[in-house]
Formats: sequence, C-alpha cells, structure tokens
Amino acid sequence: MRFAPTDEQIELAEAVREPLAAADWNALAAMDVFAALVPAERGGLGLAETDLVGVLEAAGYAAIAEPFAATAFVAAPLLAALGDPRAAGSCKIALAGPDGLTAFGANADWILHLDGDVARIGAAAGAPVSTVDTTLAAVVSTGADVLTTDPALVRTARLRAGLALAAELVGLGRRMLDLTVAYVKQRHQFGVPVGSFQAVKHHLADATLGLEFAAPEALAAAWAIEHDVDAERAVDAAVVLAAEAAHEAGRTAIQCHGAIGYTVEYELHRFVKRAWALEALAGTGARLDRLAASLALPEARP
Repeated sequence: MRFAPTDEQIELAEAVREPLAAADWNALAAMDVFAALVPAERGGLGLAETDLVGVLEAAGYAAIAEPFAATAFVAAPLLAALGDPRAAGSCKIALAGPDGLTAFGANADWILHLDGDVARIGAAAGAPVSTVDTTLAAVVSTGADVLTTDPALVRTARLRAGLALAAELVGLGRRMLDLTVAYVKQRHQFGVPVGSFQAVKHHLADATLGLEFAAPEALAAAWAIEHDVDAERAVDAAVVLAAEAAHEAGRTAIQCHGAIGYTVEYELHRFVKRAWALEALAGTGARLDRLAASLALPEARP
C-alpha cells in the first residue's frame, strides 16, 4: 500500500494555499472547501478524508487564525449528515477541547463539543483565555445543546478532529523548516552561509526526517478513517508522530535562527507558538497510553 498523495490531491492543496494564507473565508467557501466531505447527494463534493490531508497541512502551513479545520473537516460533514443548515460554509464553527477550552472560539459563530457519544453545539460564548499563541482567540465554552447521540457520527467527528490536528502540525513543521532553510542560506558567518555548517545541516536533516515519517502516517490515518480499519490507533499514532515532529522542527528552527528566532518582530514565532498550542491540545499523553495498551506493552517499571 502506497501512502502518498495523488496528483489531484496535491493540486487541491495548492489551490487553497493562497486563500488560506489570506484567511479569506469567502474565497474558501466559494471553492466549496467547507462542503468537501459532504456527500454529493447532499450538495457537497463527496470527497474522502484522504483527499483533504493536503488541505489541512496547507492550513497548518498558513497558521490561519480561523476555525478552518474544525468547520470544514469536523463540523460541516457532521451537521450535513444531520440535515442541519449550519453546515453551510458561511458559519464558523470552533471545536471545544478538554474542559471546554476552545481554539478560535472568539472568532466563531458556534462551538461544537464532542463528549463521549454525545455531540453538543451552542452559540460561541465563553470567558477568554490567554494562550501562548495570541491568534488562537481561545475561550472556555460550557453552554451547548445536544446535537446528536449517534455514536457512529460522534466517533467519526472525533477521529477527523484528531487527524486535522496531525495534518496541521505537519504543515506547521514544514513552514518552520522552510523559514529556517531560507534563513541559513542568507545568514553568513566567517564569510560563508551558516547553512553550510555540518551541525546546522544535521539539525535540519533530523527535523526533516521526523516530518517525513509523520506525513505518511497522517495520510494512513485518513485512509483508516475512510475505510474504518483500526482508525483509533491510526489517528493516535499520527497525532503523536506529528506533535513530536513539529516540536522538533520548532526547536531546530529557533536554534538555527539564533537570537532573531525569539523575537516577535520575526514571523517564526507565529508558527512555533501555534505548534506549541496544538501540541498541548492534542492530548499526546493519553494517546500514547492507548497505543501502549493496544500493543499490550508491559507497564513501566519504577
């Protein structure tokens, strides 16, 4: 089995890069991105999870400050399956995380909660929360009405949310490495580009290797969701690998940039902070525990 994007999937990801970079919600809606996972018989594009992995990576690459993934990849297909008119792309729907912490909640029209086998939705409201990434516009949301108790629909929505995290983290990692490679090519020390130093090359190579392992795992997880084959474990593995890869990419990017990498005047901080925030929301500890249990690994020794 070859877990690599098709030419059509690559073209779709390229098509959305510009509106994602501009955070142009109307342009994205005009492209029917928010109806991508909605079946054709319900007026959507009828695409599959594997078709949108590149789109989600592009969203991470842009660090879009809108609830794009939550709306297009999680909420819209769920609402469409229930015949809810809020499935339209004009609505911005954020996804609540642990204890109601909701990324982009302040920018949303609605907030979706996935609790066990219950999905709830309520108007965007809640106390603002200060986060390392100020563009995250996070709130703590608690009030919401029951949307559905269909365990299959809620499970699929939760799996898609995990996959979206993994793909966005891969995209963020790629953006941080691209910025770093460009910087070490033009930054000179001792009369030569710092990118020519072996230590810098090794750091960048290690970070790249992590992303090259994480990216096909995200595509494999999308395939697992699409075909309902061991999807929980596949998504957990994708999130864990992507979080580790993005973390390493951020650490490497800051180290290779030197002092400028710490400044808010330079754009690197936007992507590093977004990666930190998504990693914190990903629940990698619980996912590692589930993976260990599924593999019947022995308990850790003291």
